Amino acid sequence: MKPIRHLLFCLVLISWQLKAQKQDTIYITTSLGTMKAVFYDDVPRHRSMYTERIKYEAFDGTLFFRVVPNFIIQGGSPDSRNAAPGERVGQGSNQFLLKPEFRPAHFARKGAIAAPRQPDSMNPEKESDCSQFFIVKGRVYTGGYLDSLEMQRNNPLKNAWWAANYTPHKAEMDSLRKVDPRQFNQRLRAYRAEMDSALRNNPQALFFSEEQRTILTTLGGELSLDMQYTFFAEVVEGLEVIDKIAALKTDAYERPLQDVVIHSVRIK
Repeated sequence: MKPIRHLLFCLVLISWQLKAQKQDTIYITTSLGTMKAVFYDDVPRHRSMYTERIKYEAFDGTLFFRVVPNFIIQGGSPDSRNAAPGERVGQGSNQFLLKPEFRPAHFARKGAIAAPRQPDSMNPEKESDCSQFFIVKGRVYTGGYLDSLEMQRNNPLKNAWWAANYTPHKAEMDSLRKVDPRQFNQRLRAYRAEMDSALRNNPQALFFSEEQRTILTTLGGELSLDMQYTFFAEVVEGLEVIDKIAALKTDAYERPLQDVVIHSVRIK
């Protein structure tokens, strides 16, 4: 790990520890270990719903019933409690549906906790099913891959801006390049600066923050989940428990062959 990235990684871990000290901690105690998590403050409906469900011990005795390697571990569904080996579970409940609270700041880093939902075809409003939850396992990305994603998203936007704002003046600029190269370069830099500013303010553009890059290239995450599910908390201690669960062998329906029991979920 490069020294600067290692330093940033250490700062991220310290920030997680500070979060745990300042906020109430969610203790998720399982048959493979305990995870500690903290709620996000800016998803009030989901925070309130899950706080109430935890208060009434709604997840105690349920299973992590779905494991997808390098993607997620999912648990808490009421029909998984006391489920027979091999029984299909995870149907959830429509009694605990909520409108989404998507927040760009809460990306699908390893350890992020979200409310699952039905597919868009059945659930066009992307309502959360708060009868259960999933935790991101994800994978580690390279910096080059993140760069390529940014270029893939941003280059068409750049080309469109250039066609609308520079191309109409191209003949003038070509002439200026011949008669006054210095003035041409100054104006060209101004065009590029204006384009960069427009791109930064374009909601369709993609830019990974330094924090995102550090986490995605060290701990990992799953980019396909961003802004598709409401992330309401994140694991700040016990990430190794996620790895243990994610490493289990599963049946054809992604249920672990070895039951992983959620003994209790508590807020302290």
